[in-house]
Amino acid sequence: MTNETELAERLLDVIENDIVPKTAEGVSHGNKLFGAAIVRKDDKSLVIAETNNEMENPLWHGEVHCLKRFYEMPKADRPDTRDCIFIATHEPCSLCLSAITWTGFDNFYYLFSHEDSRDSFAIPHDLKILKEVFTLEPGGYNAENAYWKSHSIRKLIRTLPEADRKRLEARIGKISAEYDRLSNQYQADKGDNDIPLN
Repeated sequence: MTNETELAERLLDVIENDIVPKTAEGVSHGNKLFGAAIVRKDDKSLVIAETNNEMENPLWHGEVHCLKRFYEMPKADRPDTRDCIFIATHEPCSLCLSAITWTGFDNFYYLFSHEDSRDSFAIPHDLKILKEVFTLEPGGYNAENAYWKSHSIRKLIRTLPEADRKRLEARIGKISAEYDRLSNQYQADKGDNDIPLN
């Protein structure tokens, strides 16, 4: 198994086993389905996983809420962000891109793209804000820059040997089905919440 295959396996493990259960709970309370986690680069052990908590505060997107909880950890237990991998279930919005930058991460990985958020999950705000506020077309932000490099988990998996690729793509299919279920639940219930951009 290649290092890239092991990394892809671990990223999917964290999404499936650490983020999704928190997201399912969050969606049951009216929050969106975005989540995030931080793992150590060296041994890929989980530091923290969190999910969207916009019902408490509209700024608590999955990534920002994860960072909030990360910085609530005792400093002695909190690794340097340069020694960590940041995982987002969905390609980070402009708020979350800024938060990842300000906290010093040099990377992030995501599973679902901005277009997936708009088209599959009926949450178009990421692309609309990038266009309306920053005049950026889809994909227009600099995915590799002086601060960090972003990585699509799906693109990573497409580079793997065929057997690994097929196995991991099937796994993404199962994870996607769970996110479809959570999205349907969120969309059905969102009229009951007061999130400004629901």
